[in-house]
This record gives sequence, structure tokens and C-alpha cells, in this order.
Amino acid sequence: MRRSAPRQGRGNRMAAVAWTIDGVPDETQRLLRSYVKDVAQAYGEQLDAILLFGSAVRGEFLPGRSNLNILLFLRSYDVALLKAYTGVHKKWSNDQVVVPLFLTKADLQASALVFPLEYQDIQDCHRLLWGQDPFIGFKVDPRHLAGEVLQSLRGNLVRMRQRLVEGETTEESMLLLLPLSITAVLPVLRGVQRLLGRPVLSHGEPLVQDLADCFAIDLTGLSEALSIKRGHISPGHKEIPRVMDRYFDGLGRLVDAVERQVGQR
Repeated sequence: MRRSAPRQGRGNRMAAVAWTIDGVPDETQRLLRSYVKDVAQAYGEQLDAILLFGSAVRGEFLPGRSNLNILLFLRSYDVALLKAYTGVHKKWSNDQVVVPLFLTKADLQASALVFPLEYQDIQDCHRLLWGQDPFIGFKVDPRHLAGEVLQSLRGNLVRMRQRLVEGETTEESMLLLLPLSITAVLPVLRGVQRLLGRPVLSHGEPLVQDLADCFAIDLTGLSEALSIKRGHISPGHKEIPRVMDRYFDGLGRLVDAVERQVGQR
């Protein structure tokens, strides 16, 4: 049966969630509250929950640099329901609100088998902005987690080499690739901590240092990539290839160490 899009203005009767987010500027929090109202109005009774995840919840939000990552839980979805978000996207896409992930509650548990790393990470660190939290009672099988951690680590290393050649190994391409790669690697490193039974650290710098200590390897290149991502350092043309070499070396050693350790379990 064809489902029509929800009528605009028909708000869901569920009460809004009261929240504040430490480390996020007041202006950004006001923006998020307005965004939540727009989403609730667009979807009405088809909406179950709105969640925020990523750097804004981990205390690593950088105004002007960090995106606002949103997860929307709908009762169901089809083209008409997805199209209902178009107006919201046009209004908020310039305010660092990226297109959200669209899920149903049934999707979440099924996805735990395929994306255990991502959803475990969101479960451990998210903020409910509206509705009922679908992560209550959610569980990830660590056997599935190990497989995705190993695949993601090795895959990131291989893709990094490919993209560097694609960018003609210029210094400019390195300055773009290092922040992108470390952003993708950090959730995987938290997955490594879970597999090893270590405390899971939210912030990037202590997370990298913890695994450097755990495996007794030099991860200076990963720390430098974090500093570039945060805008704390900007290596010159002569130094950036050396940073890239240190990044490749550290990530390669880390991949080998994790594969040995996790493979023995």
C-alpha cells in the first residue's frame, strides 16, 4: 500500500526531551533545538526519536569545523517519507547539520550484525534530543565486533595509500587525507579498546596514547594527524611528507599488533 508523506504541522504528541550538551556553544544548542522542532513537525507521528552522536557528544566539537551528526528513527520509511526531509535539509545543511542516518527500531538490531562497531560507538556516546531512546537494551555480539574492527583497520590503511596516489601524492592531498583518515580510525580504536577490555576513551589524544602504551609502539603520526584535524598545527611542504610517513608507519604497526592480539582470542 502506498504511504503518503506526513502532513506538515501535525506534531507528534510525545513530549520533547530536555537537554543541554557540555562543550557545545549555546548558539549551536539553540540551533539544534530549532532543528529538532522542524524535524518533529515534518514527520509527526511517523517519528520515534532524534539522536545526536559524534564529536558534539564526545566533548570534541570544534565550531566551524565539526559537523552535527544526527540519527533519525522513523516508524517506517519509503520515498515519500524520505522526501519529507528535503525542506529540512535545505534549511539546515549550511549549519553543519549533515544528512542524518534514517533507521527504524527493527533496523537497529538487524544492523548490529553488520555494523557492530558503528552502532556500539553510538550507543556508548549519544544524546537523545527527542522521543524514546532506541538504544535501551541494545547489545552487540563481540564476535561480530572483532571482525569489523580488523577489517576497518586494515581497510583504512589500504584505502589511504590508494587515495594518496589518486591525489598525485601532493602535499595538499596529504593535508586533506590525514584528517579524513584519523577521523575514520578513531571509532575503530575505541572498538580495539572494547575488545581488549580496556576503558573506552572518548577523546582522541588519550585514546591514541592509550593504545601506543598498550602495544608499546610509536603512534606519533596519528597524534600529528589529530593536531592537523583540530587546526593546532599546519606542517609546511617539507614536513608534511614526513608526517605522512610517520602516519603510515604508526598505523601499519598498529594494524599488525591488533591483528596478532585479537587473532589470539
